[in-house]
Amino acid sequence: MKIIESSKIKEKAYIEKLESGLTIIIVPKQGTKKKYIIWGTHFGSIDNKFIEPNTNEEVVVPDGVAHFLEHKMFEQKNGINSLDALMALGVDANAYTTNNHTAYLFESTDNFYEALDEFMDYVQNPYYTDENVEKEKGIIGQEIRMYDDDPAWQLYMNALDCLYKENPIKIDIAGTVESISGINKEILYKCYNTFYNPANMVLVVCGDFEPEKILKEIKSRLIPKENHAEIKRFYPPKELVINKKSKETKMEVSQPIFMIGFKDVNDIKSSEEVIKKHIAIEVLLNMLCGKSSKLYKKMYDEGVLLSQPDLDYEFTNLYAHVLISGQTNNPEKFQNELNNAINEFKQNFDESYFNRIKKKVYGDYVCEYNSVADIARMFLADFFKGLNSFDYIEQYDAVTTEYAKQVLEEIFDEKNEIISVVRPKDNN
Repeated sequence: MKIIESSKIKEKAYIEKLESGLTIIIVPKQGTKKKYIIWGTHFGSIDNKFIEPNTNEEVVVPDGVAHFLEHKMFEQKNGINSLDALMALGVDANAYTTNNHTAYLFESTDNFYEALDEFMDYVQNPYYTDENVEKEKGIIGQEIRMYDDDPAWQLYMNALDCLYKENPIKIDIAGTVESISGINKEILYKCYNTFYNPANMVLVVCGDFEPEKILKEIKSRLIPKENHAEIKRFYPPKELVINKKSKETKMEVSQPIFMIGFKDVNDIKSSEEVIKKHIAIEVLLNMLCGKSSKLYKKMYDEGVLLSQPDLDYEFTNLYAHVLISGQTNNPEKFQNELNNAINEFKQNFDESYFNRIKKKVYGDYVCEYNSVADIARMFLADFFKGLNSFDYIEQYDAVTTEYAKQVLEEIFDEKNEIISVVRPKDNN
């Protein structure tokens, strides 16, 4: 096995790439009682147009297929629902779909290997019928309608609509009631056979394991599959301008909620530079409107902000943006004050404040290694982005004051800024 490690936090990861193409990542945590395993495929809501490796034919599938397929994986031919079987063993099992990957997981303190049997069996043995696919449409249709009524989700989707015009990130992960009506068992099997090939997957396990032993246990449960060629996917060209400056809707909320976005239009090729930029953005966001920022204290004292805003940077090769969201009685005032704070930082960058917040962000990274769940999910998500999770620790010192100033100028540009707002419905 290949070993990668972080000298700063004394952690190691053991990586084995099998002949089938499957990558297995083992992160030992001696002395921990919890064990966590997550198995992911590089198949998300944005992957709706691709070349099928077996036939070399171009395929277009309905929106929401990746999420639909995830729902159907638990139902087995013997009538057992694998999620129920795992829960009966006392493990905490789940699955989720994102824009760029789907993942299956469980966490346990006991019965790990019994759960591993069920876990690796259901992920490798899909069972779709006309009847169970039709039944699932009703269940997922209810989930879609629930999200349609969720103010936070609509706030986010409206922000993406402002940031992008054609980018598939705008596709709702669950699809629409109309789009999922076109899904059948043939489409599900086609997507499974394409994207659930070992070469398109990664399995991460974290806990008190001996790397060689757990690797042997995993290998013994794998069904032999041929390593097929890399999947060719089709995406629209990267968009360099925003779609619209703002979008507003009214829903059942007590106070307005907002999401301010900044589109990152700068291309970076190396993984080291991607991580370096990500660290800089996290530091800058905390400086601008984190809990210890002047802006947050002022807006909270004036009653404009009800709590600390959520801060995020989402990115893949296809999209990248900063998001600042929260609840306020005056979204316009907060946006104006935020832009004033950005301009003030651009003119007078406080180096001592930067260094203090940089240490806080470093501490957050280190704390993630206290949780087996955080470690495993982090390694899986970073793997699909071509990143080494340890580099967030190792690249920390490379984020200098001058580099942070450069990122501040590039990212926090008003011409690439949008705002999404959900306001309370009128009472009259």
